[in-house]
Amino acid sequence: MDYQVHDSAIVDEGAQIGSGSRIWHFVHVCGGARVGRNVSMGQNVFVGNKVTIGDDCKIQNNVSIYDNVHLEDGVFCGPSMVFTNVYNPRSFIQRKDEYRDTLIRTGATLGANCTIVCGVTVGAHAFVGAGAVVNKDVPAYALVVGVPGRQIGWMSEFGAQLDLPLDGEGRAVCPHTGAVYVLRGKALTKEAG
Repeated sequence: MDYQVHDSAIVDEGAQIGSGSRIWHFVHVCGGARVGRNVSMGQNVFVGNKVTIGDDCKIQNNVSIYDNVHLEDGVFCGPSMVFTNVYNPRSFIQRKDEYRDTLIRTGATLGANCTIVCGVTVGAHAFVGAGAVVNKDVPAYALVVGVPGRQIGWMSEFGAQLDLPLDGEGRAVCPHTGAVYVLRGKALTKEAG
């Protein structure tokens, strides 16, 4: 075994855990889960059977990743943030055949106590602020806050807010890395190089 598991954690037989991963106190990883390399799972994390977690993700304390949630590489899940997998749950009605897929793209940040309603895609390097409720797709590099979540700006891959309008044409430089970002319409891209 080339990953760490705390004595209080449960990793069910069949779970695939990548090398260098760290699984801390009271975590439960179900047998069908697929977890990449160098993933950190804080205290009291739950990972369902139909879940994939890419390399280098950080999942902070008290996060439950339910079936049909998929994290690409480098995703940050802040403390006590929430995923759902059924849009209209009722205790007395079985809806396991109605699970909706949720996709969190590479490098996205999901702030503490935010909620990601099932069926959405959060774009690469997007930044969801603490306490936001996301109920629709989030573009790559978007900064989203509030209830319901709304875009208020753009973020660099480093995590710096960029001085750009929400739509139109423009260019901005990350003050930390010098990377150049180009806005065309409602889409932001990072220039190669």
